[in-house]
Amino acid sequence: MKFAALIIGDEILSGRRSDKHLAKLIELLGARGLKLSWARYCSDDLAQLTATLRQTFASGDVVFCFGGIGATPDDRTREAAGAALGVELALHPEAEAEIRARFGDEITAERLQMGVYPLGSEIVPNTYNRIPGFSIREHYFTPGFPVMAWPMVEWVLDQRYAHLHHAEDYVEQAITIWDTYEGQLIGMMQQITADFPGATLFSLPTLAAQGQRRSLELGMKGTAASVAAAMALIKADIDTRGLEWQDKV
Repeated sequence: MKFAALIIGDEILSGRRSDKHLAKLIELLGARGLKLSWARYCSDDLAQLTATLRQTFASGDVVFCFGGIGATPDDRTREAAGAALGVELALHPEAEAEIRARFGDEITAERLQMGVYPLGSEIVPNTYNRIPGFSIREHYFTPGFPVMAWPMVEWVLDQRYAHLHHAEDYVEQAITIWDTYEGQLIGMMQQITADFPGATLFSLPTLAAQGQRRSLELGMKGTAASVAAAMALIKADIDTRGLEWQDKV
C-alpha cells in the first residue's frame, strides 16, 4: 500500500507560508516502518483542486491531505472532494456533535459548516480543539495547522494501518565519502545497480563552501539482505580507492 501527501493552499504556493507537513509526514511514516511514495502541492482553486483529487482518488493510494477545511470562503477542499467523487455534501452527525460540544452556546451556522463533508465520510478526531477532519476513500483530510494535523495523522496511522507497521522488508543505508566526485564512482555505481536490480542506489553530492570538505552520500534502499550485500561491496570498493568514508546515521 502506498502512502502519499497532498498539501493544499495558495499561501504555500505564494510563499506566505512555508510547508512543514511533508518532512513531518515522512518522519511519522518512517517511525512506523512506512515510506512516502509521492507528494503533490495544489492551490485552493476549486477546478484545479477537484481535478487533482479526482486523480488521487483514482490512484487507490492512502493520501494525507493538509489544508483547506476551515470555515472561510477560500477553504474549498470539502467541496472539491465531493465534486471529485460526484457526491453531495452534508453535515456529519458526529462532526456536528463535536463542534457543538466545542462551542456550546457560541455555535453558529458558519462553525457547523466545518462539519459538512462528502456523503460517506467518517470523522478524523482532532484532540486539539475537537473540530474533526474527515476521511473518505483512503483520503484523510486534516487542517493546515501542524498542531492539529500531525496528531490526526498519527491517529490514522495507528488506528487504521497498524497492521502495516514494520511489515515490509525495506531499509535504507548510506555512507558519507569525503573528497571525491560522483564522476569518479560512476562505473562502480553502474555495476552495483546491475548486480542488485531489486534495490535502488542513490547518490547525493554536496557543494562544499570555501574551507569545507567535499562529500558524497552514497547508499542503497531495498530489502535488508540486498542492501547489506550491496553496501559491503560499495565499502570494499571505496577502501580499495583509498578514500575516507563513514557510516551515515
